[in-house]
Amino acid sequence: MFCMMGSYFGLQYGDAIVNTRAIGAVMGGLFGGPVVGLAVGMTGGIHRYFMGGFTDLACAISTSVEGLIGGLLHVYLLRKNKIHYIFKPHIIFLVTLFAELTQMAILLVVAKPYEQAYALVSVAALPMITANTIGAVLFMSIIEDRKSIFEKYSTAFSQRALRIADRSVGILSQGLNPESAKTIANIIYEETNVGAIAITDTNNILAFIGIGEQHHHVNVPISSYIQQAIDENRIIDLNSTTNTYQCSIDDKCRLGSAFILPLRNGDNKVVGTIKLYEPRRKLLSNINISMAEGIAQLLSSQILLGHYQQQQTLLTQAELKLLHAQVNPHFLFNALTTISAVTRREPDKARMLIQHLAQFFRKNLKQNIESVSLREELSHVNAYLTIEQARLTNRLSVSINIAPELMDIKLPSFTLQPLIENAIKHGISTMLSAGKLEIYSQITPEGPRIFVTDNAGTFVTSKEENTGLGLKIVDKRLINHFNEHSSLQISTTKNKLTQVSFLLPTSTITTNKEH
Repeated sequence: MFCMMGSYFGLQYGDAIVNTRAIGAVMGGLFGGPVVGLAVGMTGGIHRYFMGGFTDLACAISTSVEGLIGGLLHVYLLRKNKIHYIFKPHIIFLVTLFAELTQMAILLVVAKPYEQAYALVSVAALPMITANTIGAVLFMSIIEDRKSIFEKYSTAFSQRALRIADRSVGILSQGLNPESAKTIANIIYEETNVGAIAITDTNNILAFIGIGEQHHHVNVPISSYIQQAIDENRIIDLNSTTNTYQCSIDDKCRLGSAFILPLRNGDNKVVGTIKLYEPRRKLLSNINISMAEGIAQLLSSQILLGHYQQQQTLLTQAELKLLHAQVNPHFLFNALTTISAVTRREPDKARMLIQHLAQFFRKNLKQNIESVSLREELSHVNAYLTIEQARLTNRLSVSINIAPELMDIKLPSFTLQPLIENAIKHGISTMLSAGKLEIYSQITPEGPRIFVTDNAGTFVTSKEENTGLGLKIVDKRLINHFNEHSSLQISTTKNKLTQVSFLLPTSTITTNKEH
């Protein structure tokens, strides 16, 4: 294109054209190498050839050679590991000067008649050499200037991205919550200088920093645009003249463009969003958009890392708590007291209780494994219940009714024991009348559920850290082992019923059938 423009904007001198074609040919060679340089030169040369005149062939050849000269210099500098020299003004000046001198020589040799060619070179050589060399230097200076600006912005961009990454490390280790969201929003707002930043989960706005804070409140439901980004798991761009952002809260809101990016966990499931705003009449820059995409990926990775760390922490806590719970002094004291009371009257029953107590503690010592079958869990629970029934006599009746096809499903070890212990300790043992404990399975629309119910209706969450894993730990272990749908569901009818249940995903049943 530059070669052709050099011909079109040249000055007519007789049948020849005083031109600046050399700039395009030499620049093409310097940037792209010999092939590109020759191709650019030939394109400009052929175009000049069809414009006619006694120098048509000479100009076609010389322009091609000039492109080749620039390309050969490119190869030389590349081999010498000095390719950055192509931006040096004196290098550009010298290579263009040499190319123009070569062109003049070709004109004298090829163009006919010689006298006319000589007259042209005598008149046009100095202005063409001057115009092309200075033009090439100026052209490269413009490119160098743009390159410097780009490198400056790229460096600043990289530094800001690194600062954001450095400042946000560990903040999301406990997941996406109002505190972590506010901290992250402040960091991004300070580093990107955008109009405003909002961070949400899948339901509410967790943090908002910047323009419009007075009416963009936190802990309110997300907008339809954010919901769309979550539902479709894609970026929503409200940053153009055809697709603009309009605040639905306040008509006088100064914000006029927005960019919504989903935050994902390891399963590529959207767990929240980050939303960048700019004021009206100011669109988000491409640099900030690119940075926002990088930040979203960074935060998604940190959410995933936090999730893994939380799983590891929960497992460690569960193991430690399990070690503390393996010998429950209160239960052991009650069991020994019960055995002592029945020894004289019913020695056979006392012997049986001792066997169950031994079985209970033996299984307890093995319960540090991560998962067991439902059958093994029930066997462990049976030993515990036998001793509790002997202690409470007719005040405790137990009913267990689990579907046989569920017996081989793997679940976190020590899942049922805390639920049953909680039902007896905080429920049935406080009753004056007969207590009833039921453990059963039931098919629901979501899948099979395991229920633990008692007729006390006095549900209390255990707060004694040393008495067992606790319902909260059981709940989190179930979620980590299966998914969020398997969390504990608790319902209480005061003085009548307490019901605790959890879902066994259908996939676990299918897997067990295949095995």
